[in-house]
Amino acid sequence: MSEPLLQRREGAVLVLSNNNPAARNALSPAFYAALTQALAAAQDDPSVGAIVLTGEGGHFCSGGDLRQLAKRRELPVDERRAKLEGLHDLIRTVRDCRKPVIAAVEGAAAGAGLSLALACDLLVAAKNAVFSVAYVKVGLTPDGGATAFLAEFVSRQVLTELCLTGERISGERLHALGAVNRLAEPGDALAQALVLAAQVASGPELAMARIKALCRNAYAQPLDAQLEQEAQYMVQSQETEESREGIGAFLEKRSPDFAPLRHRCA
Repeated sequence: MSEPLLQRREGAVLVLSNNNPAARNALSPAFYAALTQALAAAQDDPSVGAIVLTGEGGHFCSGGDLRQLAKRRELPVDERRAKLEGLHDLIRTVRDCRKPVIAAVEGAAAGAGLSLALACDLLVAAKNAVFSVAYVKVGLTPDGGATAFLAEFVSRQVLTELCLTGERISGERLHALGAVNRLAEPGDALAQALVLAAQVASGPELAMARIKALCRNAYAQPLDAQLEQEAQYMVQSQETEESREGIGAFLEKRSPDFAPLRHRCA
């Protein structure tokens, strides 16, 4: 069998590609395990500044394998729940990765594939990419955090419409709704994502990890809690070699060089 996940390097950027093109990169337990392991390794690798997640064969991810889901109806409830938690653990791993994770979406990102794309920190999509919360069309309900992620961008009415109709959403519409950072011409999403990834990969590792946490929590906690976390991080950041280098570079009118400080500032 082929590897469920392909890995390659583009300088400081790690490219991870879902490798199940015959099924439009439908998700599998093998993919969950491979991606979780790759992200864990990347977090501890100081040479990795950012991660791009994409798919082979012209599609990002078509979501769960319906043939496998049909077979699961015969399993006990606890076993079905355990398999679903595998997906949810993966979503949490992507969301909580300390390094910036950027989705590069061509073709379809449907069901849990949409959830996976939205779990990333940044999203680059081809104009003609197709996103869909398609569960309703097969009598199922959303999983993988699809409703939570979409609720960060759209009103309750729009969220309900997307989930009840299961209609396709173009990359252009998702960009207009605020969920896509950059639009690319068809076939150019990965190239655009690599440009964005290279930009953030040169940044201060510890500060970016804290920024990720602040952005993630901004939608989930009250203002006072967010202000407290911001205060804690600001006070802590003032003590790091990263801020010493960044402020020094600004005052000296030069570009900062954070690369030598990776893993020394944690």
